[in-house]
Amino acid sequence: MYTPYDWQEGIGNRAQYIEGKLSQGSPVFAVSREDGILVFTFRRQGRKIYEIYDRLIYAGIGQQSDVEAVRVAALEFASKEGYNRSEADVTIQRVATSMSAPLKRAFSDFSASPLVARSLFAEVNDTPAEDLYYKLDYDGDYTMSRNRSVVAGTQEVTDSALAELDKLDRSTGTVEEMSDALREIWLKVMNPEGHHSVEEVTAGLTPEAVLLERSNARENRFRLLTAEEF
Repeated sequence: MYTPYDWQEGIGNRAQYIEGKLSQGSPVFAVSREDGILVFTFRRQGRKIYEIYDRLIYAGIGQQSDVEAVRVAALEFASKEGYNRSEADVTIQRVATSMSAPLKRAFSDFSASPLVARSLFAEVNDTPAEDLYYKLDYDGDYTMSRNRSVVAGTQEVTDSALAELDKLDRSTGTVEEMSDALREIWLKVMNPEGHHSVEEVTAGLTPEAVLLERSNARENRFRLLTAEEF
């Protein structure tokens, strides 16, 4: 007979499995600046930072196929909302909450594999203070923040990175200088004791940085930075 205890134990086992898979994930940092939202990470193969809609950006850690599944679902929802309603109706809150329910169902459905993905959605607005960040977990829970956000494999890395990001002066410096600062924070939180060289920590990894521009002067606000820029 299936009891509530069995269900709770099963949920705990699924969470433990996913947390183990995510624990080695490369964290993603996002910060608001006058020129837009700057997102930085290191990746192995496929990209981790994507455009979802005109003012929306998505980044994720976890299994590449699951990150891609969340990205495609969010992109399809945003496109449908923009077509059926208006571009103004495509907000980060609507996109993130639309992803919450299917993730929750997948996590609690013992007949299928859960999605091993932790996601970050960001929306650029008129000022840095108005920018929004939604972090969506594998179980469908989400949290909202402003100014900066981190998606990482463990709470320890998240807390350490947020503390470092809060020390940054984001009102000055170029995008290149800020990208360099984010790279240094990434290296610090991934090698807190300093026991490994930069080469060891970044072995097999490639830096990736995107600026979601605040100005709508260009047709596309999403700007993938080149290697020369960071």
